[in-house]
Amino acid sequence: MNDLLNKKCIPCEGGVIPFDISEIHKYQKKVDGWDLIKNEKNVFFLKKEFTFKNFIKSQEFVNQVGKISEEEGHHPDISFGWGYAKVTITTHAIEGLSENDFILAAKIDKNINV
Repeated sequence: MNDLLNKKCIPCEGGVIPFDISEIHKYQKKVDGWDLIKNEKNVFFLKKEFTFKNFIKSQEFVNQVGKISEEEGHHPDISFGWGYAKVTITTHAIEGLSENDFILAAKIDKNINV
C-alpha cells in the first residue's frame, strides 16, 4: 500500500485501457477490505463498507473522503446513513479500474480518522 500512498491520481479523460482481471488482482492485494464488483455492463468497481457509532461519525467520514477525493481529483460514489457509509470507486472515463482507483482506496484507508 505504501507505494500507492506516495502516488497522486492522474487525470483520466479516456483513451486508456482499463486494467484486466490479473492487473486488478495484483493491485487489490495492496488495499485491505475492498471488494471487487462488476455491474451489468461488466465494468469493475472497488467497493467497501464502513461502520460507525452514529450518523454524525458517518457524515464526518463522508466529508473526509470528499476532501481526499478533491485533493486527488478522483471522485467515488458514496452513500451513507446512520452508522454506515459505502464507497464505490471506478474510473468512469474508461469504464473500468485504473491505478487511480487503488491510489484513492489506499488514501481513504490511510487518512480516515473518525
